[in-house]
Amino acid sequence: MDSQATDSPRTVFFDLETTGLGPSCDIVQLAAVSGSHALNLFMVPRCRMEPGASRVTGFRVRRHQLFLHRRPVLTNSLREALVSFITFLGMFGRPLLVGHNIRRFDCLVLARALDEFGLKAAFQTVVVGFLDSLPLARQLLKDSGIQSFKQENLVKTVLGVSYAAHNALADVQALQKLYWALSPTVSQIQQHMFSLDSLNTMAVRSARLPAQSDLCEHFQKTVDSSRDI
Repeated sequence: MDSQATDSPRTVFFDLETTGLGPSCDIVQLAAVSGSHALNLFMVPRCRMEPGASRVTGFRVRRHQLFLHRRPVLTNSLREALVSFITFLGMFGRPLLVGHNIRRFDCLVLARALDEFGLKAAFQTVVVGFLDSLPLARQLLKDSGIQSFKQENLVKTVLGVSYAAHNALADVQALQKLYWALSPTVSQIQQHMFSLDSLNTMAVRSARLPAQSDLCEHFQKTVDSSRDI
């Protein structure tokens, strides 16, 4: 049986690897996991991989073929990957989408890609909202003496293990275990929930997700329903 908290709605953990950190970077890898269910997709980027990103992730493009640590990988188009992601999320009954430091980067990149292919509305119907585990971890571990809240360091400190960071699938698998170990309460989760449309950025245009208070209300109703099952 999947190790989900009994008093919380389903959580899906996701991560992106990209061509760089700039505003026009492209997605190279999209991974998501919920319990034993996993999604791991690769894309040939439409812009140049930045040298620093290649060094960190191991991704390189040669003659329109994507390589990971010098081995070719099967790829999808970005649109195909986004549609597959939406389908995957639809399996879990409007889950909470969790990632580390996603509010400042991953969600902006994801929102831009969804907008590009007209998939934002479809995406919004299959998720209840987002949770950034970075500020959540800072709150839960504020008296622990931890100096770095990078995910790799948190996993090492809290779980006592190391893993292949900067591979999106390994990142989400590690984050899921870290999240379970932290065991946040419903109230703590609600404090750090947000929607794509709540991001105050030009990269995300106004659209259809509920406001923050509505997200929390829907989240609480989902929790109450799960307790009745």
